[in-house]
Amino acid sequence: MSHFHHIPIAAIAQETSDCISLTLAIPQELHDTFAYKQGQHLTLRAQINGEEVRRSYSLCSSPTEHQWQIAIKQIEGGVFSTYAHTTLAVGDCIEVAPPAGTFFTEVAPQVAKRYVAFAAGSGITPILSILKTHLALESESSFQLFFLNKTVQSIIFKETLENIRNTYLGRVEIFYLFTQEHRDVPLFNGRFTVSKMQELTQKIIDVSNTDDCFICGPKDMIFLIKDALVTAGMDAQNIHYELFFSGIAAKKQPQITSKTTTQATEVTMVATGKELHFVMHTADGTLLDGALAAGADVPYACKGGVCSTCKCKVVEGAVTMKVNYALEVEDVNNGWVLSCQAIPTTPKVVVDFDI
Repeated sequence: MSHFHHIPIAAIAQETSDCISLTLAIPQELHDTFAYKQGQHLTLRAQINGEEVRRSYSLCSSPTEHQWQIAIKQIEGGVFSTYAHTTLAVGDCIEVAPPAGTFFTEVAPQVAKRYVAFAAGSGITPILSILKTHLALESESSFQLFFLNKTVQSIIFKETLENIRNTYLGRVEIFYLFTQEHRDVPLFNGRFTVSKMQELTQKIIDVSNTDDCFICGPKDMIFLIKDALVTAGMDAQNIHYELFFSGIAAKKQPQITSKTTTQATEVTMVATGKELHFVMHTADGTLLDGALAAGADVPYACKGGVCSTCKCKVVEGAVTMKVNYALEVEDVNNGWVLSCQAIPTTPKVVVDFDI
């Protein structure tokens, strides 16, 4: 079951022309429930035009600040972002589920670590949380941040980033790249490319002495950067990433026929200690679609294979996923799937959300 709490909005700030930040007033009695790791996200739920809509937003605050803050960028055609920008006000309550996500590494206070991060646009939100936390709790660690935006005016949390650089002098390097503004240094003009990454790893990033890398942005950018860093010698296991999800329904994926079955599938779902049984066909969609149609209250947020809120473990039977942007290869090999992308391929499937 998805446990949502009615949380008041303490503050709303206009960060850029198309991005607001929301500070949530988590009640004292829920502080333990809403304790979070840097880089995690919150799932928000609202009834918009008679329909339940859920979206996940990364926390841009740090656990060291004892604050819960998210940023919501206005997306053209985005149902939830439009609602947030035009309807929500200070004092309103919004339904919020406790923090989730695995986009972080554990803090190591006694270790001097070197981090590098890449962000594009609103992808700075989890990176900002990570940056604040490691710098505050690891007194000898340092960060290099490469932040891609359209223009200077579109930089979310620019003042905050500059304050961090000034607070931790010598430990933070911030490099701004722009797609619609010209910089004197050609390297910082335009999007990340293979040649640009080669130049960065040769001239600026000391790959051999970098412990961890964090990347948040669109899919193509993430995998280009990841591949370039691996080519330059970084261990892929030390490269952590999180994809954007715009909140706009993706184009329908082509039906997977080679591994799916047209026969009815008996599905058993275990969630919060309870079992739900229902029957579905390939045409019924994913396991999550089937569960929701059967009246189940199981965790989910983006429905795009990005946030991993809906992950569960296949205990019996088999499924195939349409897309997977959230689970590592090791997770999939161990039976974990994203229920929002999983289509049954055997006559019986048992999945567990509680493991």
